Amino acid sequence: MIEKYVTPGQKVDLRAVKRQTAQSENTPPERTYTTKVFDVISEDRMEILMPIEATKLILLPVDGEYEMFFYTEMGLYECVGRVVDRYKSNNVYIILVELETNLRKYQRREYYRYSCALDMDSRNLFEEEVDKLEKMGQYHLVPGLPLKRSIIVDISGGGLRFISDYKYEKDSFILCNYKLFVKGESKQYKLVCKILDVRELENRPGEYEHRVQYMNMDNEEREEIIQFIFEEERRNRHRQKGF
Repeated sequence: MIEKYVTPGQKVDLRAVKRQTAQSENTPPERTYTTKVFDVISEDRMEILMPIEATKLILLPVDGEYEMFFYTEMGLYECVGRVVDRYKSNNVYIILVELETNLRKYQRREYYRYSCALDMDSRNLFEEEVDKLEKMGQYHLVPGLPLKRSIIVDISGGGLRFISDYKYEKDSFILCNYKLFVKGESKQYKLVCKILDVRELENRPGEYEHRVQYMNMDNEEREEIIQFIFEEERRNRHRQKGF
């Protein structure tokens, strides 16, 4: 239950969810507003004190979406919330927020990993491709080479985990090719990754779990993947609520 983690009076930071646009790459980062939890209404709604800066109220817009970071006794937790109302009660200015994603522990040095089941194709990089990656920090892929099928089981802005019936070597470089539904359309991603860990699955001999890290990823692609995760979590939450 959310009351186990979030209680009235706790500090919370709010940062507007950044939407990707053609001009967004050069825009400054969204401002962070610090305020406090006023009351927890239900599992997916809470009242937050309207932020104040230099004695001035910050009127956050209704329908605005914010990343919310809660400073709890058990550590820092985060979720995405949407402002559904704002009002004054007993001379206190309040915003009513509906949680769009589940509350989760915030890992400062890691990206949140989203469990899924997505088709992916992959292959080892050739030696000449690896040489350019290591010497120049860039990669130039040889087109038209055969790929092997696998299943992504979790994904994040920093890497992914997949299962296959073949095994890559730890510390090798591979090409990962998959599609995500972002910005209202299906988009293909061809990303070079490094194998961080490989293990054979228990009770499933001949099947292997690979954990990989993206290499030299474009910032826009990373933001798109993070946005895909937020959108999928929102859809899952709405399905659980029967919407």
